[in-house]
Amino acid sequence: MALTLVEASKLHKGDVVRSAIIEIYARSSDILRVLPFETIAGSALKYNREETLPGVGFRGVNEGYTESTGILNPIVEPLVIAGGDLDVDKFILKTMGEDQRSVQEAMKAKALSLSWTAKFIKGDQESDPKEFDGLQIRLAGNQLIDAGATSGGDVLSLTKLDELIDAVQEPTALIMNKTMRRKLTAAARTSTVGGYIIYEPDEFGRTITKYNDLPILIADEDNTGTQILPFTEANPGGGTAASTSIYCVSFGEGMLTGIQNGDIDVADLGELDSKPCLRTRVEWLTGISIFHGKAAARLQGIKNAAVVA
Repeated sequence: MALTLVEASKLHKGDVVRSAIIEIYARSSDILRVLPFETIAGSALKYNREETLPGVGFRGVNEGYTESTGILNPIVEPLVIAGGDLDVDKFILKTMGEDQRSVQEAMKAKALSLSWTAKFIKGDQESDPKEFDGLQIRLAGNQLIDAGATSGGDVLSLTKLDELIDAVQEPTALIMNKTMRRKLTAAARTSTVGGYIIYEPDEFGRTITKYNDLPILIADEDNTGTQILPFTEANPGGGTAASTSIYCVSFGEGMLTGIQNGDIDVADLGELDSKPCLRTRVEWLTGISIFHGKAAARLQGIKNAAVVA
């Protein structure tokens, strides 16, 4: 059974450090907060993805059916190793308190969470074989929708946004940057544009925005402070790269999930021989898997401008 990180953190009540680290991962990323993870054995997940359904028809009396079978494409999703070491000098602990180690561990967990979120969108194994391919690389064909064909990008229209949602089977969320969320909420306050926007609390009591009942998940900055979905993507219509993308996803078993071999591992390695520091290692064998061909879609070529109907 696939569990979100918030749910997984509840399973480690006896392990306070691990439970806290898992919760920080979830709290630091809108995507990791709601993405379910399936635990697998081994270093990769092998499965078949449905591509074409078998044909059906009608027959007359004493006639036969035309044989037809569906098409299943085999897929292999490898796990990658994400994590890091954290050293805290004993001088800091003695002069500033033992809680400084927890503070540093929390900062490391947040950095790893933001880095993972960036790879979920922009990961590219061709440029770095140590990471997994993100949605930008994976989505093509009918699951890649152009906002238009204007040089320099096109404004987001609610019609195109609804087309994006319709391209996903059983959609559960939208993913975008903060600027596009602001423009959607502004459009909802404009009588000539509109858009159904509501606000609800998330698992941590923070307010989330919904468009047509779909939560808007924010892909903001990675661990280096770099925007994950900036207005610097190439435009389908050419011109200076000045566009961003919005993603629609269906999170859940049989659709789009994270994969992992065991939960996030937190190890206290104690004092190092080489220096008077205490080391904590956080490591996660992880990846993502798109089980269904319509589990996600991308709307590209959106320029930084007000939303239209």
